Amino acid sequence: MNTRKGFRFTTYEAPHQTPFEKLFEIFQELITHTSGDVEEALDWLRELDKEYELTDDDYTIDDFIEELKAKGFIREEIDLDNNEAGTEGDEGDEGEGNSGFSITAKLERMLRQRALDQIFGKLKRSGSGNHKTGKSGRGDEHTGEFREYRFGDALEHISMTESLKNAQVNHGLDNFSLREEDLVVEDTQYKAQMSTVLMIDISHSMILYGEDRITPAKKVAMALAELITTRYPKDTLDILVFGNDAWPISIKELPYLKVGPYHTNTVAGLQLAMDMLRRKRNTNKQIFMITDGKPSCLRLPNGDYYKNSVGLDEYIVEKCYNMAQQARKLHIPITTFMIAEDPYLMKFVREFTKANKGKAFYTGLKGLGEMIFEDYEQNRRKRIKG
Repeated sequence: MNTRKGFRFTTYEAPHQTPFEKLFEIFQELITHTSGDVEEALDWLRELDKEYELTDDDYTIDDFIEELKAKGFIREEIDLDNNEAGTEGDEGDEGEGNSGFSITAKLERMLRQRALDQIFGKLKRSGSGNHKTGKSGRGDEHTGEFREYRFGDALEHISMTESLKNAQVNHGLDNFSLREEDLVVEDTQYKAQMSTVLMIDISHSMILYGEDRITPAKKVAMALAELITTRYPKDTLDILVFGNDAWPISIKELPYLKVGPYHTNTVAGLQLAMDMLRRKRNTNKQIFMITDGKPSCLRLPNGDYYKNSVGLDEYIVEKCYNMAQQARKLHIPITTFMIAEDPYLMKFVREFTKANKGKAFYTGLKGLGEMIFEDYEQNRRKRIKG
């Protein structure tokens, strides 16, 4: 078994960690790489234990497994022959299963939180959990700036301290009075909603050439999901994956995401993303697309697939450009995160971005999460101001 499959492991002694905490940190990374396969993650953990001596006689891997069960992070399957996926439910429900153990909803949420801390932890956190529009008015977000009172302003927005200062300056202490022209209001900004669709490429190229690209993309999706649901609860996030076809997935499914023997049907992904956004009532909408492969597949009207992996197929490329233009007409910007550096693919992305008037980032895996977070914030401000 190759215990370093898809990642590097280095020794690290964190202070004040219990034996469980030390192993749990490693286990969470492994379970993300194995797409929720507990048995495979534990096999890797045992191999790492042999090489790095992570445990001792006082606390073994078996002790760790028992504590995982006791704390509600994994669940033992009752029917070992049944490998069907569990259903979405309350905390403690099984996720997609395997013979032996499955992870619980509690661990699924912890993986999202861990991804959020790993990817966005270094960035400045939003305090209010909502976004400003950049337009002042009778909203509910204080700006720290003041203006004169206008008829219709809410009384709770009047700054009594500043208003009393004005009255003192204007009328003096001997003839003190507070008049309408003395009143000062603390300015506010409207809050608005943003609807985002995140598209994730799960074509086979996401694990080609010995580079694991799907795990970082999966972590970004988990982090973005946790960010929006916990800090921007008024916003919406829909997630879809695309290979030969495109289909929506739930936040709950993210830890189990795998690549398949697929081509890349970018058009199907964009069609589904726009269908999702058409159903949203708020006017601020955007699409994020994480991909590393060229568009190489289309679904024809008769249901057959048209595939071409050699170079850039002009027929497929033109369909992509048409979808980009359609999104532009619907005022939906597309931000493409291209995890590849092939010149001809970068040229395609540039033309695609030009057709949509969106944005593109040509990036490796490092820093992908930070760019998505920053672009999420910038897109919201830009779209709401516009």
